[in-house]
Parts: sequence; C-alpha cells; structure tokens
Amino acid sequence: MPDFPIPKKRKIHHDFLPIGLLKIGSYLKAKGYTVELVFGDKTPHITPDEVWITSLFTYWSEYVHESARHYHLLFPKARLVVGGIYATLMPEHARAATGASKIYLGVHKGSERWARTHALDYTLLGQEPDFQILHGMRGCFRECKFCGTWKIEPREEFDSRIADRIQSNHVVFYDNNFLRNPRVREILAELATVKYEGRSVVFESQSGFDGRILDDEIAFLLKKARFVNPRIAWDNSLADKERIRSQIDMLKRAGYSAKDIYSFILYNWNHDFRTCETKRLNCWKWGIQIADCRFRPLDRLTDHYEPRRHQTSADYFIHTAWTDEEVKLFRSNVRRHNICVRHGFRFYSKELEHMRLPKAKLTKLNKMSKADIMKLLPDAWFPEDYHGPDSRQLGTEKFSVFPTSPLETKPKEAVEC
Repeated sequence: MPDFPIPKKRKIHHDFLPIGLLKIGSYLKAKGYTVELVFGDKTPHITPDEVWITSLFTYWSEYVHESARHYHLLFPKARLVVGGIYATLMPEHARAATGASKIYLGVHKGSERWARTHALDYTLLGQEPDFQILHGMRGCFRECKFCGTWKIEPREEFDSRIADRIQSNHVVFYDNNFLRNPRVREILAELATVKYEGRSVVFESQSGFDGRILDDEIAFLLKKARFVNPRIAWDNSLADKERIRSQIDMLKRAGYSAKDIYSFILYNWNHDFRTCETKRLNCWKWGIQIADCRFRPLDRLTDHYEPRRHQTSADYFIHTAWTDEEVKLFRSNVRRHNICVRHGFRFYSKELEHMRLPKAKLTKLNKMSKADIMKLLPDAWFPEDYHGPDSRQLGTEKFSVFPTSPLETKPKEAVEC
C-alpha cells in the first residue's frame, strides 16, 4: 500500500485497512504464491515477480505515483499492477503516470469470490487487528452524482452467507448499501444469534445505512443484531428534513440513543454553507452527531487541504458555492457540535474539551444565561446558534475556524467525497 497520509497509529484501523490487497494477498497465498503485504515505500523481504499497488482516492494519486517509481527502481524486472479507486476512475492517467504493466479496473473478481467462502489471512498485516471487515454486497443502484461507487462497482452483487464467516467480536461491513441485500431481514436475524469464542459480536456499517430503505422492522433488527453507531445520509436538500427526522425516529424507537446516531452531511458541494449549517442546527435539535463529508471531484488529483491556514482553490477543491473560510468554519462547527452531543454539554469551550472545568463549576455554568457564561468563558460556543462566517451580519460570536484536530471524518468507503 502506498505511503498515504494516514497516521501510523491508524494504519491498521478499520477506517483505512487495505481490505482489497488483503483479499488478493490471502487468495494468492492460498493458491501457493509467496506473498508479502507492505505498508509504504519500503524494501520487501522477498524479490517479487509482480508488484501490486492499490490506490485510494484520486486526490491521493501522487502517493501511488511515488510507490510506482519506488518499486520500479527496486525491481525493474517485476510486472507492475495498479488497481483501486483512482486506477478505476482514471485508468489512462494512472497508466501514464505509473508506467504500470496493467491497470486493474474495479473489484478483483477472483479474490472476491474466494473471500466469500474462505477466511482472510490477517497475518499478512504484520499485526492482528481487533476487528474483521466483511462485504455482504457490492455496488449501489443510487448513482449519486457526487459518488464514485457505482462507477467502480457497476453491478450489484449480494452474498447471503455472512454469519458463518465471522472471525471476530467486532465486525465492520464495508458494504456501500447494506440494507439493499434482498435477504437483509434474514441476515440480521442470523447475526443477532452469532457468537465468536463464546461472546457476542458487535457490528458496524462504515458507510452507513440507506435511510430510504430503512423501516421500523429493520431498525429493530439492526439493534437486536448489536449494530452500533448507525449512520444515515442527508446528502440532498433541506426539503428532506422530515424524511431524515423520520429515519432518526425509527432508530430511536428501536432503542438507539440519539447521541449514538450520525447523519452524513456532504459539504463543499452544490448545497451552500447556509444550507449545511441549517442541517447542522436540525441535527442539534434531534440530538444526533454529524459525520461530515468534504466533497472532492471524482477527477481531482491532489488535495493539499490544511485546517490551520487560509488557502485557495489552488491548494484544494473549493466549490463555487463555498469559500475556504466557510469550508473550515463548517468543519469546526461540526466538531464542536459533536463534542457537545457526545458529552451532553450545553456549550463548547476549550476548558470543557480538555476537562479543565470542575464538575461543580460546570453545574453552576449550566444554570447561567448565555451572556453570563460568555463573561466567564469568552470562547463559549452554543450549538443551537447559527454560526456563520460574518459575525456582524449574522449576529453570532466570532471564533477561530481552525479546529485543534487535523483529522477529518472519513468519507464513505469507495466514495470520493
């Protein structure tokens, strides 16, 4: 896997694990090939006949190019194969930039079929993860304009043999539309009874659930099957407000706490800052968290976004309906919003975030008016207020748009957003 800008402590985290390479490596190893999975541009322990390089988002293409140069210099006689998201969406560019012998488009069918009936060899990772990644389906029929999934996986394929493939007490589904499986109700009922090594299994769907398919029965089955952190998407206009609220209510009726529910909100796209901030305010009323998705075009080759300094569209993609300040302000708003939801805070403050306020003082503050709180904590930020880029025009308090954390919420898997 190329040396993508992923913090070292997260390289085996379920947000970034190279599941495609792991499937291919396990498949080839089972067929008798000698396989080594390498993170970054290093010198392997073997001299390979073939080097397979994965690519994630198109805007990380430069790391793929660097890996291709590195391994071509190390092993000039080896056949170079490049696959993954960038390679599939921009094959001609990938071929020219990497000099690959082969550009593999889409999902590796042989290893995908094999993985449906065989256990993956997690020893290839070099360390045993405390989770398992599964696919119960491929593709998505929605064909959203901002999404690359339906281009990468043009056909929907479903697998019903899921329960007997579980090898961990924490299973993460990388399905792009888990609920679309025609046997989803039966599958959920089976997962509810699954145990691994005598203990119950917790499930999670990284890409969330299609709320347009969700109903009360499915919501209850998800809860009974121990799916955690349910996520739904509010990608479209404010006109969907009642539909989104209804989906949240279904999950709450099933037993989910509002604070554990997330809504994906796509920003830096066709819907402007005011629309997205209004969505955030509704999420606050509903008591749910937000998984923000910063949009990048499907053919964007670079992304040098930095949260702590002012930038232009030469640095990263900024939609014509947005400004750099708005992009960073919205991310900051979401981050503070989520902290308040998770911890039950009435307002955000650095003092609260770093737990420097004694409980007695916090209790006292919660009983005060906003004006009095602001006198004691000038950086106090109230999530129920509209926080826009022009404080004088909108009547809100001005605050730094640069969050303390450099990490963004990860976009949906296999989606350039």
